[in-house]
Amino acid sequence: MTLAFVPAYVALGAFVGFLAGLFGIGGGFTIVPVLAAAFVHQGVAAATVLPLAIGTSAATIVFTAFASARAHHRRGAVVWPVVRAMAPGLVVGSLIGPQIASALPARVLAAVFGTFTWYTAARMVRSADTQPTRALPGTLAMAGVGTGIGLVAGMVGTGGAFLAVPFMVRCNVKVHAAVATSAAIGWPVSVAATIGYVIAGLRSPALPPHAIGYVYLPALAGIAVASILTAPFGARVAHAWPRDRLRIAFAVMLGILGAFMWKNALVGL
Repeated sequence: MTLAFVPAYVALGAFVGFLAGLFGIGGGFTIVPVLAAAFVHQGVAAATVLPLAIGTSAATIVFTAFASARAHHRRGAVVWPVVRAMAPGLVVGSLIGPQIASALPARVLAAVFGTFTWYTAARMVRSADTQPTRALPGTLAMAGVGTGIGLVAGMVGTGGAFLAVPFMVRCNVKVHAAVATSAAIGWPVSVAATIGYVIAGLRSPALPPHAIGYVYLPALAGIAVASILTAPFGARVAHAWPRDRLRIAFAVMLGILGAFMWKNALVGL
């Protein structure tokens, strides 16, 4: 592998940072497909491509989620009691998810990734039909929800917004607050998942140079630096958009990325 792809990583980071601010996502659903394609072109072993892309994605979200959460916090939009209630479960699930993902065949992992994106897109479209009396559950249930979100997010290398935002919206949290809170949730998820992918990758015999476990450092550096700069702009746009436009845009983005990953599942990387 060479460092020739670093400019592409910087461009990807700028785009992902904007999405992180706009949708409260860490950007994994955008980062993973692009990194997977880049790693294939760079000659990474097929069995290593997706775990390396997902692990690197998780590591970039440590920085992206922080920048996005800070921008939303400055606008007073983050519901911090929700973050605190879910955090223990998020960490536990995010540590377990990478161990499962690293053991799955590449096509199976791509199918899992694509399925969850489509499921979440459908839930976001249907969220307009929420019941006005539905509310967030109690502390123990929130920790359980956090564990589930962390487990799936750890498997697919995201910050968990693709599950957290629809869950909160369904519980009648306003979509702008759900996006902001999801950005804050993404930070403990990404930290724990990064640790998990480093550990899981240490036993891989096919790691490329400049990788620590399943984290590829040149991609991490390029994406992280650029995303930190563009996340605040995405947050400004999110708070300027109407609720339904934000919700439908989120769903459309997930639908497109889910189709891309299912293509990988069906025809290979």
